[in-house]
Amino acid sequence: MILLKLCVSGLPLFQGKCEIDFMAQQRVTEENAEQMARVFSTGLQDFHKNNVLSFIGINASGKTTLLKLISFSLGLLNNEPINTIDCVEVLDGVIEGNQVVFEFYFYAKNGSTYPFDGNGAINFLQTTITRRKNKFVIIYETLKSKPVDKTMRKKNLFDFSSVEINMSRQHINSEFLLDDVSIMVAFNKRNKEELLLIDMLQYTNDNHLNISEDCPLELIAFFDPSVEYLKLKSTDTNTDICLKFKGKEEIILKQLSELNRYLSSGTIKGINVFLSAMNTFKTGGYLVVDELENHFNREIVSTIIRFYMDPKVNYNGATLVFSTHYPELLDEFERNDNIYIVRNRQGITAENLSTILKRNDIKKSEAYQSDFLEGTVPAYDAYIGLKKSLIRNGKED
Repeated sequence: MILLKLCVSGLPLFQGKCEIDFMAQQRVTEENAEQMARVFSTGLQDFHKNNVLSFIGINASGKTTLLKLISFSLGLLNNEPINTIDCVEVLDGVIEGNQVVFEFYFYAKNGSTYPFDGNGAINFLQTTITRRKNKFVIIYETLKSKPVDKTMRKKNLFDFSSVEINMSRQHINSEFLLDDVSIMVAFNKRNKEELLLIDMLQYTNDNHLNISEDCPLELIAFFDPSVEYLKLKSTDTNTDICLKFKGKEEIILKQLSELNRYLSSGTIKGINVFLSAMNTFKTGGYLVVDELENHFNREIVSTIIRFYMDPKVNYNGATLVFSTHYPELLDEFERNDNIYIVRNRQGITAENLSTILKRNDIKKSEAYQSDFLEGTVPAYDAYIGLKKSLIRNGKED
């Protein structure tokens, strides 16, 4: 299953409908097609998605909230009860009587459920959520599917106006379907579909190592060449963490948290991120990271972005979704549709850069820092107010 587009309306924190498109929105050339994943082909036209989506904005613009929304949505598609999804707080502010409508467009083989010959199908899931007695429930849900065929074009890819509903909550035996679980549980079971989501939002401010097996030697050498190995040795009662620096005696630790005394914060985050990335490469999954640049220098951040855009490394079309404060990272992208500009002006909005900058040859970091995009640098009035306050405090001292 591959998520193509997400649309959400009715969220109190957002201004109007929020739309996140994973598909290419600009013309795909032969050169930049190599940095993207081909989702399917009609024989006449190839359809590509971006393997990297970045969200950039000033402080408090809503970047983290957007990542939580994406993570929540992927959890819903993956059969998780909405009340136990880690990022369920994106629904904060929804009261009884209010409704939040999720619209998911995704590609799947549809092998057992409404099978189509050829290249699989584009599916449209509409899920309506409300609050009842301090619990979120799904009150309406439908699924439509249409085959990938030669008549499909980008302009009608997401047009389901003439497609009949082929699955709804009424079709599923309500005795076995919890009121906070999507009908995707039936679709995924019949079609043997599953999404791998690795959500690293919890590690934004809590940087500790999270490994369950030996760290690959190539990875530890990339971040800290002085380390010879980092291994886990399990016994019947516990697991020892074995750390050895070159030319030194092996260090035996009992808790992963103790590694913070020996490894830099950059090494710890690097191992976490790159191990997670390697897992998504195997399955074509999704990695969500807030403030990707934290603890890293620019070259390391650039490396992981390039890995996701290299088909030899990212051989199954995995997707990296991240937020950043640093506009210089935007220059890693040749295209504009990898980038969303996030603002919070009486509600969060996310605008794809390709709708603002039509040309790819304009340096993205300069456009961002110059406030050509509007709302991407701290307000001048706020800057002047802070400066005057500091001068005033200095005079009083």
